[in-house]
Amino acid sequence: MLEFNTPKMDLREYDTAKYHYYNTLNYNRLPLTSWDFYGQFLQGLNYNLSDLKMLENLTESHNWTSSFDFKKELQQENIIVVTDSNLKIVFASHNIVTMTGYESQELIGGSPKLFQGKATSKKTSAEIKKAIDARLPFEKTVVNYKKSGEMYDCHIKGFPVFNKKGELSHFIAFERAA
Repeated sequence: MLEFNTPKMDLREYDTAKYHYYNTLNYNRLPLTSWDFYGQFLQGLNYNLSDLKMLENLTESHNWTSSFDFKKELQQENIIVVTDSNLKIVFASHNIVTMTGYESQELIGGSPKLFQGKATSKKTSAEIKKAIDARLPFEKTVVNYKKSGEMYDCHIKGFPVFNKKGELSHFIAFERAA
């Protein structure tokens, strides 16, 4: 066994020197609240990754022929809503809560009509329905309603999605507050 013959050190001098050194430094301390921003950013990033994975799974499991740049849409903070061919919501990106007040899970199985109300233009709704019935892409701005009842303008780019057999599979909408 090796033995080291080291003298016992008094660390008080070291602690005092360290204390004086750090007190002479000129640096700004971050307030604890700044970590909230990082936490929100990290949570948003995790949601985007989760949404991206779910959208990729939908694409693969339903053999979609269309290829959308979901990553780009999510990075641009667009909301993505996917409905089945009967217009029942099967996916809503996590960031939908910021625009509508609804959590994405609350919308699954529901209809996009739940966002409509008195001020929603019947003409614009009819134009969207016509495009959906004809299985054509559309781009419209509509007055929608939040969960709280507050109105907001929503810009929607909607697309029919077909599988590799050429059958209508889903509809997808990229939305943002207008």
